[in-house]
Amino acid sequence: MHVITIEEPGLVRVTHEEPGELAPGTVRVRTLYSGVSAGTELTAYRGTNPYLNRRWDTERRLFVEGQSHSYPLAGWGYQEVGEVVEAAPDVADPPVGSLVWGIWGHRDEAVVPAEKLVGHMIPPGVDPLIGVFARVGAIALNAVHAADIHLGDQVTVFGQGVIGLLATRLAVLNGARVVAADALPARLDLAKEFGAAEAFDIQTGSVAEFVRKRIEGADTAIELSGSHLGLQEAIRTVRKGGRVVAAGFYQGEALGLRLGEEFHHNQVQLVSSQIGGVASWLSHRWDVERLQRTFMELVYRGEVDAGRLISHVMPVESAAEAFDLLDHHPADVLQLVFAFEGSTV
Repeated sequence: MHVITIEEPGLVRVTHEEPGELAPGTVRVRTLYSGVSAGTELTAYRGTNPYLNRRWDTERRLFVEGQSHSYPLAGWGYQEVGEVVEAAPDVADPPVGSLVWGIWGHRDEAVVPAEKLVGHMIPPGVDPLIGVFARVGAIALNAVHAADIHLGDQVTVFGQGVIGLLATRLAVLNGARVVAADALPARLDLAKEFGAAEAFDIQTGSVAEFVRKRIEGADTAIELSGSHLGLQEAIRTVRKGGRVVAAGFYQGEALGLRLGEEFHHNQVQLVSSQIGGVASWLSHRWDVERLQRTFMELVYRGEVDAGRLISHVMPVESAAEAFDLLDHHPADVLQLVFAFEGSTV
């Protein structure tokens, strides 16, 4: 069985592993498509992921000396779509033959607890390829929830990659007037098609000064570029008492953050958003599962055209080429998807 493995920083191979055994309460899923989250997976490919250099203490919720993960890393993947081809005798849902989305990594097939896939069936007539957006869509929705957007709020979204573009669309659906910021004109054009009122090329000047020429400042900024300089500019962009949602996966030391300036003087709220949980004030009503299902319902209803963000569908055998493309030519890629044997693309 094929599985994509990061052998060491910068080296990806398609290796083999034995199929899992079907156990009570599980189903076997044959993979059709597997989506790549460029931000997170590149941290593994580049060797910058904190889990590779520190150990996450789950009880104390601290990174401490040690390692949580080590190379080789087999099967890293962010969102998969597949067909249920076998089910344990005690499983009725999801039924054999159904198409489902879930997380089981970049591999040909997997044995998955059936309860993890309940409610994850792709409706008839819907292109199964869009199932790869469930997780990244939930990340975008989580950030929008953390932003606590109100009808008429002025919101700036930094970074118009896949998650940034989805956050732009979701913020618009939530009633915000959005300014989208990025360095790539093609992505800014897409942001306007996704509902952004204005798009600003960060290579032409300061987002904060651009926004403040029109209004006193944004009510909220959602930072999804993963750049510390982007986070600094987001802090500069919001008005006094405004909120910045830091939803990017920041690597290394925070060079460029000047917390004694606008952050301090404008009493800016800085909120972290990460898909490991939801905003604390929503945790009694929302969880990650609800975020995923809600996002997919928006896609099914046509309110979010996620399929437009797919730029590359590559065979699993081209994994090394795909990661090299993401690493060295990120501007050329939006959503990259691996197609496995049996897919129609």
